[in-house]
Amino acid sequence: MSLVLDPAAQDLLFREARTANTFTDEPVTDEQVQAIYDLVKYGPTSMNQSPLRVVLVRSPEARERLAPHLAEGNRAKTVTAPLVAILAADNEFHEELPQLFPHFPQAKDLFAERPVREGSAALNAALQAAYFIIGVRAAGLAAGPMTGADFEGIRKEFLDGDHTPLMVVNIGRPGPDAWFPRSPRLSYEQVVTTV
Repeated sequence: MSLVLDPAAQDLLFREARTANTFTDEPVTDEQVQAIYDLVKYGPTSMNQSPLRVVLVRSPEARERLAPHLAEGNRAKTVTAPLVAILAADNEFHEELPQLFPHFPQAKDLFAERPVREGSAALNAALQAAYFIIGVRAAGLAAGPMTGADFEGIRKEFLDGDHTPLMVVNIGRPGPDAWFPRSPRLSYEQVVTTV
């Protein structure tokens, strides 16, 4: 075995984990979410950028406000999920670079132009969103990430500041019928080339 990580942990994070479509009614606590974030904040990003912003949608009323912005097939499972997270990119992330990347004081200046900043925010927040999903799995929970949505409507309804929503993630303990059958994956030979 070429991997150091225990096979059971590999299964938990990757091989046995799948996108959940239903959940039990067991709540997801603030302590669980904080533990997830406190783990995944260490995932690498470019220049230690941290543009990910998370809005936790807990109340039934808030989920009812969110549902109309989702693709029809995602609405019912979002309304009934124990917790829903809106993951977004902060387009003003560069303001934090003096704190996060102190050995290069000019780092903030590299992102003065908005198109450069937006591109970097989207890429690095997407990395952090992937880490977040793995963190949910590491907590023994299941994630149901969704990108079929009216993100402009979600931005207006739920986000403050200059944030661009990336995805909505349902979180909880998987229900008995949570999983679709595992879809195929590309093989190593299909993906990897050596030059």
